[in-house]
Amino acid sequence: METAICGRLALAPNRIFNPKSGNKNSPCKGPCTTNRGIFITVSATGPGKGGGLLERPVIEKTTPGRESEFDLRKSRKTSPPYRVLLYNDNYNKREYVVQVLMKVIPGMTVDNAVNIMQEAHYNGLSVVIICAQADAEEHCMQLRGNGLLSSIEPASGGC
Repeated sequence: METAICGRLALAPNRIFNPKSGNKNSPCKGPCTTNRGIFITVSATGPGKGGGLLERPVIEKTTPGRESEFDLRKSRKTSPPYRVLLYNDNYNKREYVVQVLMKVIPGMTVDNAVNIMQEAHYNGLSVVIICAQADAEEHCMQLRGNGLLSSIEPASGGC
């Protein structure tokens, strides 16, 4: 039997453990209410009805002042998109540009890297990726750090 209930533990079908603040084994510190945001997972193992041993509960709490992964993804999705631009130069070989693109941009395939390099070579510039501003700035700095000419611009305006 595995149960996860906020603030209470279901130990058996007919028993509910409601921790008290004075109990030294209680996961609650101070006054304990049922809406504390503490998730507890209990696993009971053993033969037949009951009689099994309870494993130590795993308490998961978010650290104060630290955003969860969900909050970070949400903020990145709502931030305005930016284009990372790659410019042609007369210094770097085509093969090197493809290697840098694959190293710096997550999920970049050889075919996409070659197409981006070719477009920059023949047209003077190419869009590498469209992403959140913070990611675009990071990609641009990494491309520049590897000797390529790069910049970013908002993706919302223009063509």
